[in-house]
Amino acid sequence: MLSKEDQRRFEQITRHLRESDPAFFARLDNRARARRSRYLMLLTIVLWASLPAATVLGGRLAGAICAVVLLANAAVMWRYRRRWL
Repeated sequence: MLSKEDQRRFEQITRHLRESDPAFFARLDNRARARRSRYLMLLTIVLWASLPAATVLGGRLAGAICAVVLLANAAVMWRYRRRWL
């Protein structure tokens, strides 16, 4: 954790960087978005892989819950689909 003074200084440096070199700041932002996209894709793979096991081991209710989570995941991926293209 940063102290209040350190946090204020960090925000000041970040704001100055954003204003002085927007191209560099945009590249950093794109890297963070790509990392979140990879995590979302990994979550999708894990959910699809666990659906049959959840259905067999937990019954129909567990399979239905996993399917609903997969639908929500698909909606999020559809919302941010431009990141994948």
